[in-house]
Amino acid sequence: MTKRTPIIGGNWKMNTIVESSVSLANAVASDLVGCGECDVVVYPPLPFLQAVHNAIDNSSIALGAQNMWYEESGAFTGETSAKMLKDVGVVSVLAGHSERRHLLGETNEIVAKKVVAGLQEGLQVVLCVGETLQQREAGETLPVVLSQVEEGLAGVELLQMDNIVIAYEPVWAIGTGKMATPSDAQEVHTTIRSTLAVLFDENISAKTRIQYGGSVKPENATELFSCEDIDGALVGGASLSADSFSAIVKAAINS
Repeated sequence: MTKRTPIIGGNWKMNTIVESSVSLANAVASDLVGCGECDVVVYPPLPFLQAVHNAIDNSSIALGAQNMWYEESGAFTGETSAKMLKDVGVVSVLAGHSERRHLLGETNEIVAKKVVAGLQEGLQVVLCVGETLQQREAGETLPVVLSQVEEGLAGVELLQMDNIVIAYEPVWAIGTGKMATPSDAQEVHTTIRSTLAVLFDENISAKTRIQYGGSVKPENATELFSCEDIDGALVGGASLSADSFSAIVKAAINS
């Protein structure tokens, strides 16, 4: 099996101010000196991207953005293009996070356009997929997740898959303290991987990294990362503490 470098993302969502974002970035960078066996990305709020970039510029931590629009420029008030993000040091962007899908109405079609736009600018794109509690209870987890994967990657070419990460984040587990069991998460991850083999080929399937997201904490990280097809985590609340976030990264390295 292809050895995949784990990837841990810290999604700060709508938290921190300038001072606390820089302090958090500095603490994470300091805690993770020498942790090169894992890719680490932090996703601060948009207004603090430049400040956080300055804080982590000489570290191994990469800068990510929580969102972007799919057009290069134009009359899109409040939106930000991939080119703009690159200009302030962003190398990774989230697309299709559940909060944008379910709170702000983003469709698979919109998400797919964002994926293509990010890749065209050379950004790493993290395609977020996941089911709601209602969908899970109705037995629709796999059909929902796989449709999000298939439609989200519809415009992606084979060679562009090197810049794709997939994050499986069951909506009912985000910020609730609940989480899919490792076996439940592994089932979804391995099914996503099988789908990638059909959409692209076995090589792409083997090397594409699939993160888990949903109430990941130091206490459950090791068990999650012991699963064959879980290649890291997209961390929410626990990423707002340098100690807990760093512990998750180290759990990924040691898994």
